[in-house]
Amino acid sequence: MDIVSRIKERLGHLRQSEQLVAQLILTDLQYAASASISDLAQRAKVSHASITRLAKALGCNNVRDMKLQLAQSLAVGERFISENASVREDIPAIYQAIHDILDINAGLIEQSLVEEAARCIAGSRHTLIFGVGGGSSVVAQECHNRLFRLDVLSNAYSDPVMMRMTAASVDVSDVVIVLSLTGLANDLIDAASIAKDYGAKVIAICPDSALADTATIHLPIKTNESDYIFTPSTARYAMLAAVDILASEVAILTQKKSREKLRRIKHELDAYREGPDRAPLGD
Repeated sequence: MDIVSRIKERLGHLRQSEQLVAQLILTDLQYAASASISDLAQRAKVSHASITRLAKALGCNNVRDMKLQLAQSLAVGERFISENASVREDIPAIYQAIHDILDINAGLIEQSLVEEAARCIAGSRHTLIFGVGGGSSVVAQECHNRLFRLDVLSNAYSDPVMMRMTAASVDVSDVVIVLSLTGLANDLIDAASIAKDYGAKVIAICPDSALADTATIHLPIKTNESDYIFTPSTARYAMLAAVDILASEVAILTQKKSREKLRRIKHELDAYREGPDRAPLGD
């Protein structure tokens, strides 16, 4: 358990003087991580011994260790602790944030790279799509939804073991698409490396990162996280846009085969839902 969680959990069980220090830490984490023990004691109006006892009560080796752990928690993001970042964003602000992230990413992906990636997918025997976590795993499935209707044999996986197993089954005629909002997920990096070792082309949709360095083709995206922690990350819209860009190029290359598949899908959907002719090709 991280130190901020320990402080909150044990706050009601601490001595009064220790509670004063704990409350000071939670109020101003940045100050507590950098202040000397004398400054902490003076500001909380307690003795040095109270701060030492608090460090022990929190499971730290000493005050220095407590401050180190506070600094590590601060590095994760003070906005997750401070209530100042909890002011509600209205509906127009949410739409604007989505618009902003798309503006940041517009033009980031070079057309030549998209065309190269699309040729690899269109000519592949099998395309595997990997994504982990709450955002990338959903987009991996969406990528599969985009490709199967274009007559591309594809499967999406989010389970780390399945990613390793399927990556080990590829050959030189296969393609692996890896999706990540950070490019730091070790499971994805490992799976991409395995697939590349066995000859597959690896297409990475992610920021500049270790995952991007592993890829055969990198289609870059950028993230832009706000201080408001309760709005879902807008970065996934940038990833969705990159998938749409790639799928649109694949559609151009496979149109002779995919046109009839799309017509059949549309026919079956219209018969099933009895909707208007311009209803989305999906639901």
